[in-house]
Amino acid sequence: MKKIRVLIVEDSLVVRELLKHIVSSDPRFDLVAAVESAEEGLALLEVLNPDVISLDIRLPGMNGLDATLQIMARRPTPIVVVAANVDDDELNIAMNALRAGALAVVEKPVGVSNAAFEAMAARLCTQLAIMSQVHVVRQGIDRGLRFGTAEAPPPPPRRQAGGYAMAGIVCSTGGPQALVQLLTGLGADFPLPVLLVQHIAGSFLEGFVSWLNQTTPLNARIAGSGEEPQAGRVYLAPPERHLVLRRGRLLVHDEPPVGNQKPSGTLLLTSMARDLGSTGVGVVLTGMGSDGAEGLGEMRAAGAYTIAEDESTCIVFGMPAAAIRLKAASEVLPLPAIAGRLRGLAGKERDA
Repeated sequence: MKKIRVLIVEDSLVVRELLKHIVSSDPRFDLVAAVESAEEGLALLEVLNPDVISLDIRLPGMNGLDATLQIMARRPTPIVVVAANVDDDELNIAMNALRAGALAVVEKPVGVSNAAFEAMAARLCTQLAIMSQVHVVRQGIDRGLRFGTAEAPPPPPRRQAGGYAMAGIVCSTGGPQALVQLLTGLGADFPLPVLLVQHIAGSFLEGFVSWLNQTTPLNARIAGSGEEPQAGRVYLAPPERHLVLRRGRLLVHDEPPVGNQKPSGTLLLTSMARDLGSTGVGVVLTGMGSDGAEGLGEMRAAGAYTIAEDESTCIVFGMPAAAIRLKAASEVLPLPAIAGRLRGLAGKERDA
């Protein structure tokens, strides 16, 4: 089997040696180079032809965001951002690198004597292996990965009596950049609460929420138990906790993972099906695996309106594909059309 060619860009000698050890110890990988600056990595990009790049954010000279933009413009290559539990400024760089085309952000493994090392190393290797298979294209930070241009959705369905009460969104790989486009398209006047499960390392969640508040017109926050969802706010599941809706209020709990996911998108959408019936709207966006698919099916069976992202705009088509196979989606739409559809369902004009 052909090995996956990995390029490491990391300025810390200690961390670089650790990453080299992790990658070289995995039989799936061929470590083609480990360099200390983005400039060195770019100089080798077309010579080494890596299948995936492990990229630090804070680098001497060019930072990780600018490096991502250069890579996606010169030779589009899957990028996994490897970052420490960082400050707000560095988190913004990491999140904007995702918006610019990087596929995932994972925690930087700590020393081999640390109890969490094996799990962190395994997560890094899993992300590198999976992302190496993702097809990426040339892009700029304002265009987004394979988003294309905005397009109108098909004619809207007949709006049900009483309208819709709440929207639930589930996403994973590719979710941050998709969410920026979707939430921006919803506009500041979007009248429904939005409940959200985004698979992301817990240490990055607060920074991710802050980034959403800076880049989209809606107010995002980490959900708390007992809250009553308010119109135009986005409530994210907390790290390693499930988020569900019960009797019109949010409930955060610590039950076991569902389908290896915690938080679970399926658990969220299933709770919305039971609590809202036909007044809910469910959306499954880009992501690996199948999380959310069964929950979307529960929502559709309850009479809710359900949407799966079309393959043409997905970074990873796994979750929407699973929903489509289950016939869980009322409609399959490319990403640029989903915001317009949600605004229409909520009784607003299509364009924010």
